[in-house]
Amino acid sequence: MDLLLNQLDLHPLRAELYNELHSRPFHVLPCPAQVTHIAVLTTPEQRSIQFRHWQDLHVMLGEDAPLEDVSCYEATFGSLRIRREMHMEFASYTFINLAAGENHQPFRDTGISSLPEGWLEQLTGTVVAAFHIDIQQATKSPKTELAQIRHWFEGERLVGSSPWEGKARVWGTFKLHSDGFGRFMVLNRDMSDSQLGRLTQRLMEIETYRLMSLLALPLARETTPSLNDMDQQLAVITQSLADNHDLDEREVLADLTNIAARIEAFRAHSTFRFSATRAYHRLVLTRLEELREDELSGHLTITEFMTRRLTPAVETCESVKDRLEDLSRRVDRASDMMRTRVELAIQSQNQQLLSSMDRRSKIQLMMQHTVEGLSVVAISYYLVGLLKLALDSAYDAGLDFDKSLVLGVSIPVVMALVFFGVRLVHHRFIKLAQKQ
Repeated sequence: MDLLLNQLDLHPLRAELYNELHSRPFHVLPCPAQVTHIAVLTTPEQRSIQFRHWQDLHVMLGEDAPLEDVSCYEATFGSLRIRREMHMEFASYTFINLAAGENHQPFRDTGISSLPEGWLEQLTGTVVAAFHIDIQQATKSPKTELAQIRHWFEGERLVGSSPWEGKARVWGTFKLHSDGFGRFMVLNRDMSDSQLGRLTQRLMEIETYRLMSLLALPLARETTPSLNDMDQQLAVITQSLADNHDLDEREVLADLTNIAARIEAFRAHSTFRFSATRAYHRLVLTRLEELREDELSGHLTITEFMTRRLTPAVETCESVKDRLEDLSRRVDRASDMMRTRVELAIQSQNQQLLSSMDRRSKIQLMMQHTVEGLSVVAISYYLVGLLKLALDSAYDAGLDFDKSLVLGVSIPVVMALVFFGVRLVHHRFIKLAQKQ
C-alpha cells in the first residue's frame, strides 16, 4: 500500500497540513505549578532578533539552542519549562515553574523566577499581555480560601467561576497589580494534568486575545471626533444640494474630495486593526464557551464579566468601522449628485453655445449673401472693363460698330453670367458639405 501511495502525485504541503493541527499542543501541568505568560507585539524586523534572544536563553541554561524558528517551540530544563509561539502579529512566551511546593507563596515566586538574570529585560517588542497564573490544590474550606485569595490579589474585586462542572475554581481581577503583572489563580479540585493544562491554556488565550481585541478601542475613540465633523460637513453639503441652492460647484467638489481622502486615510489606518479586533473577540467568545462555567456565589463569572465589559468595547470599534463605510458610501452618492449637477450645467451651457453659434451662422449666411451680391457687381465691373478694352481694340482694328451700344448691352449679360456662375459654385460647395 505504501508503494502504491508513493506512486501517486502527492501535494507538497500534505505533511505540513497534517502537522498543522498538532503544531500547538496543549500544556500538561502538574499541581501545584506557577505559570507566567507574556505576549509581545512583533514586527517582521524584530522576529529574527527575538529568535536570537531565544537561542541565547538556551545557552544561558546550558542547553543546545534551536536552529530553526518554528511556530511553536517547547523545551524543559529541569524544573523550568519554556514555550514560544509565533502568531500573526505577536509572539507569546510561557514560562512554567514545575518545582512549586504545596506551601509556596502565590505570586511571590512565579514562572519567571528561574529565568537567568537580565534575559527578560532584553526581550524586544511591545508587551501587551503579561500575567501570572498560580495553580494549587483547592482547600476544603471555601470561606478561609476566599479570604486568602483576596489577600493574594491585593484586595482587588474578584471575578471567579467554577469551570468544567466544578472540577476547579478560577479567580482573577483582570487588573494590573503592584508588580505590573495580571494575576489568575486556578484551584484544582479533581482535574488531571492534561485537563489542568487545557484549562490554563484557555485562560491564557482569553486574557491575551482580550487585550489584543482592545487595541483598536483607542483608535476608535480618536477617530470618532473627526467622523462627527465630516458627518456634519457632509450633511450640510447634501442639504444644500436638496434645497437646490446656488453653489460653487468647484468648491463643493473640492470639499467632497477632501472628505473622501480623509475617509480613505482613516480606513487604510484602521481596517486591519478593526478586523483583527473582530477576529480576536470571536476567539475570546469561543474560549469562554469551552470553559463551561458555573457561578461562584456573589461573584461575576468570567463570561459575565467579559460580555459586560469587552463586548461594548468591541461594538464601539465595529460602529466606527461601519460609520467609515457609511460615510464613504454617502460621499460617493453626494459626489454623483454633484457631478450630475455639473453635467446638467455643462449641457445647459452647451445648448446656449449651440444656439449662439446657430444665430451667428445665420448672420454669417446673410453676410455671405450680401458679399455674394457685392462680388457679382465687382466681378462684373472688372469683366466689363476687360470687354471695353476688347471692343476698343476691335474698333481701332477697323471694325465698324457702336461701342457704347454694344458695351451697354453686354453689361446685363455679363452680370447675369457672373451671378449664375457664383450660384453654381455656391451650390457645389453645399453638396460637398452634405456628403461629408
